Amino acid sequence: MFKLQPKLDLSRDVETDILRKEAAVCRAKDYCGAVEVFTINIERDGGILYSWKGSTGTTRVGKYDSVTKQNKLLYTFDKQVCVSSCSLNKEETLLAVSLAQNNSGEEHLKPMSKCLTLLIEIHPINNTKVLKAVDCRVKVQFLYPGTDHRSVLESHLLLLTEDGYVDQYHVLLTRHEGYKVLMANPECLSKTAERLAEDFCWVQWDVHTQRLYYLTHMDKFLLRCVQFYDDHNCETVLELPLELRANPFSSVKFVNLGFDHFHVERPERVKMEVFTNRIGSMCVCYSQPSCNKPELMYTVVLVHKDCSKTFRVTLDDTTHLHPLFMPIGYYMVVYLHACFLHCINTRQQEMLCHSLFLSGNDAVLGLPSKSGRLTVVHAEEEESSTAVLDLSSGTIYGVQLNPAYLMQILRSGTPSRRPNNMTDAQRLAALHCLLLHKGSDPNMELEIIEWLCDNTVLESFDQIQEFILAFLYRISYKRSLNLDKLLPCSSVFDKKEVPACLTEVPGVLCTTELHTETVFKGKARSLQGFWSELQWNTERTKYFDADPNPRYRTSHAQADWTKLVTARPSSHMTHVLDNTKKVLSMLDNWRLASPRDRKLVPLFQEEDHRQRVLIGLLELIRHMLESVWLKHKLGPRVLCLTQQAGPGEWAVFHFMLRILEATRGLCMPLPPGYHTLLAMFAVRCLPHHTFLQYVDHGFLQLTETFVSRLMTDLDNSDANEKLKFSVLKRLPEANRFYHMWDHPVSSASISRDYVRNLLGRHNKNKGFAFTGRDKAGFRPEFLPLTYLAKVLSDIEEQALNPFDEQENIDATFVEKTALKQTLILLGFEGK
Repeated sequence: MFKLQPKLDLSRDVETDILRKEAAVCRAKDYCGAVEVFTINIERDGGILYSWKGSTGTTRVGKYDSVTKQNKLLYTFDKQVCVSSCSLNKEETLLAVSLAQNNSGEEHLKPMSKCLTLLIEIHPINNTKVLKAVDCRVKVQFLYPGTDHRSVLESHLLLLTEDGYVDQYHVLLTRHEGYKVLMANPECLSKTAERLAEDFCWVQWDVHTQRLYYLTHMDKFLLRCVQFYDDHNCETVLELPLELRANPFSSVKFVNLGFDHFHVERPERVKMEVFTNRIGSMCVCYSQPSCNKPELMYTVVLVHKDCSKTFRVTLDDTTHLHPLFMPIGYYMVVYLHACFLHCINTRQQEMLCHSLFLSGNDAVLGLPSKSGRLTVVHAEEEESSTAVLDLSSGTIYGVQLNPAYLMQILRSGTPSRRPNNMTDAQRLAALHCLLLHKGSDPNMELEIIEWLCDNTVLESFDQIQEFILAFLYRISYKRSLNLDKLLPCSSVFDKKEVPACLTEVPGVLCTTELHTETVFKGKARSLQGFWSELQWNTERTKYFDADPNPRYRTSHAQADWTKLVTARPSSHMTHVLDNTKKVLSMLDNWRLASPRDRKLVPLFQEEDHRQRVLIGLLELIRHMLESVWLKHKLGPRVLCLTQQAGPGEWAVFHFMLRILEATRGLCMPLPPGYHTLLAMFAVRCLPHHTFLQYVDHGFLQLTETFVSRLMTDLDNSDANEKLKFSVLKRLPEANRFYHMWDHPVSSASISRDYVRNLLGRHNKNKGFAFTGRDKAGFRPEFLPLTYLAKVLSDIEEQALNPFDEQENIDATFVEKTALKQTLILLGFEGK
């Protein structure tokens, strides 16, 4: 399901270097002792802090630079201690360390306390200041300003305690002898402490965004967020009430090696985490095992969508465990080892079928550890991946969704493919993961089109409609975040009755609560960046929620669309098309990423001004056809109507019919030339009577280009003659296609029209008199024809412009045509 890439391997990146350092201390060629390394913290700049017990009975603290791939020794304790938390300031001059009491009784901290918090000067090694000596664990964390300014005048340190309060220390620094950086007044550090939060039952520090989240409970549970700025100031910017069961946390308990967030680890209690994305999304996730049923309940509060969703998943046993919450892009992954894996779509949250749920053997994360031994190292800058720390091995993995596995889910309907037990809801969710999450990938798009071409038609949803909408939605969303509430990303929204297989997932129940009552405070109302985007998203969502049906639905526009397409040009249509052209002007430059520069499919060969306006959208259809064109290795012979269709033409014809049906349902225009190409495939693939039925039912349109090719390319065999007659019969009366058909019946039709029009003019011209002159070439044996020819000849001579619409037609042509037709009907001559 996921692609894993090790970003930090302790044995490879750290332990090898440590062994060399220990060998140098022991003055030996190689060090053979055991080295146990613990990952303690990861700073905002990516530096990884770790500790290990040295060969001489000491404990050392080091840093691994993820950019330079170098290790640095920061500090050495002269005895073995248990480092539970540490942090390094940005200038790497101060090290804050929290030491836990050794339970073995061999070494004891002085003074005797459960936790001793120290502030150490490491450049140069000089003063060591005791900040706290308390009977609860303490988490230490330096603030990291986001600017490049490397000030050595002050540092700011947070102390988070299990007693439920957070203090901030302002450490003033001074420079000595040009290079030594020392604390200016270490005796007065306690006086600089500032209480930021207290009486909380849960707390989380986000090192990448410099935000502090904590949960308090008086009349109700209230989640607060404190934002730290580059100038070291901070303020509460958000308050969010949460619905939690009574007494969800017995106490605050910090866990070693869990550096991003700290929560109660008791299995019967609540686990909670907060994740944000720089585009303005915030998800508050918490799980609550059921006390009476073998099920797990977890809630994802979508602050940016002003709603929360609570899921209940049935478990096979009564083991109450907490899942791993892991953000990947705009998906929130909820994973419980050997039970289930749920990829929740946080952008389109309406229906279960847009979130991928896997259970049993399909729910595989791919990591060696269970979800309880994993923690997330999340950064807002990582849009399509996240980092996970395996607490048991100290290895950090980069985690991405695996497109190959998602493609296997799409192809699961084929018995030879694996996995083969997927439902339609899982296929729909996998398709959206591929198109909306992974972004533009030409190879992946080709694979999806091949899947669409495999003639695997699903009854619950139209795959081509989903492909078109998701593709266009992804491009539109990049250009404007406001479109996600207006444009449909799925055709499922437009169904009158959504199939049960898309609304129900076996073993999963979902309830949705609207209106999270988020309160923005202080500078958050006027800030740029994340808080501005989050506030705008919540306000926009509330605005759209006031409308019972804000999203555009094609079923509502079907009547207007049909009227627009079939109506004759008018001032109203011109106005609509002009407005459409303005709105879609920025889409005219859309070009799909393709390895081919040439256009293989003969589309866009016909002038259609109505569709030319939407040329940017129509490129998608051309891309789909080019892919299937290459797959079946079609050449120019597909345009030859005299050859029978092969398997490739059959496959393309079927695919084009599915595209036609899908675009009709979406009220989406097709490229100019599409109907011509489809009709040519239909003539070659279908029996003539079936072809005519397709025309009568509106599946095929008789375009001018197609009819012209039909009249000129096909010979006058009985079957082809019958087909041409049937096509001409279905054309409007004002058509001129019969002029292109060299056939006696076509000539007779031309003659009849000529005579009808000419005599009609004669009747209107009352002053016209018949001269009665004989003309050469008249046959007196057939007096009616001779008389008619004389009438026509005299009218031609006296008419002002007798041939303005009849091309090269005269009385002689009418006479010859009439005689020819008579001989054919009497059986004296062939066609």
